[in-house]
Amino acid sequence: MEKKELFRNITEWFSANMESPETELHYDTPFHLLIAVILSAQCTDRRVNMYTPMIFKRFPNPEDLAEATFEEVYEMIRSISFPNNKARHLIGMARKLVSDFGYEVPSEPDLLETLPGVGRKTANVIASVVYDKPVIAVDTHVFRVARRTGLSDGKTVEKVEQDLTSGFAPELRPKAHHWLILHGRYVCTARKPKCGECGIRELCREYLCNNLIVK
Repeated sequence: MEKKELFRNITEWFSANMESPETELHYDTPFHLLIAVILSAQCTDRRVNMYTPMIFKRFPNPEDLAEATFEEVYEMIRSISFPNNKARHLIGMARKLVSDFGYEVPSEPDLLETLPGVGRKTANVIASVVYDKPVIAVDTHVFRVARRTGLSDGKTVEKVEQDLTSGFAPELRPKAHHWLILHGRYVCTARKPKCGECGIRELCREYLCNNLIVK
């Protein structure tokens, strides 16, 4: 199957079966989503959601977090993975928002990446979820689904992002990120993919090869 046709067919399936996909991180403001995404690195959204209500209440805006001590933030997130680094990143991020961005979360990925604790994936998540920018964040789930299905042959996150960006229309990219991440999280799982439940298995290169189906 040609790549263009594969993208079209997968887009049609997800559009029909996952019309309005959303992030599973709970948040109420762009600033709070930024906190949640930083905390979610190598940690589940479900676990992060357990702790963010008290964090959001204590730090409703960047200036409050910018003035916090490391010890205070660490104690609040100590049960989340890598609390030392994340506590420093959160405080540093808030201070930079105050000093460089007028207390506002920037909308452009390049500017977001200047914030402590914000890499390309996090920047793209914020840009797409909050500002509906035509970018795709590639995490482990997106990377896995893209390569298994044949949407990308990329061996790096950067190459997979390039392939997905080229294949999905700009207006679909924010949705496409959530389509692939949710599919990878609940169906196309790392160890035991649920191919029997997968609505796109007949489009999936790995499934077809493993089952010796010739299309």
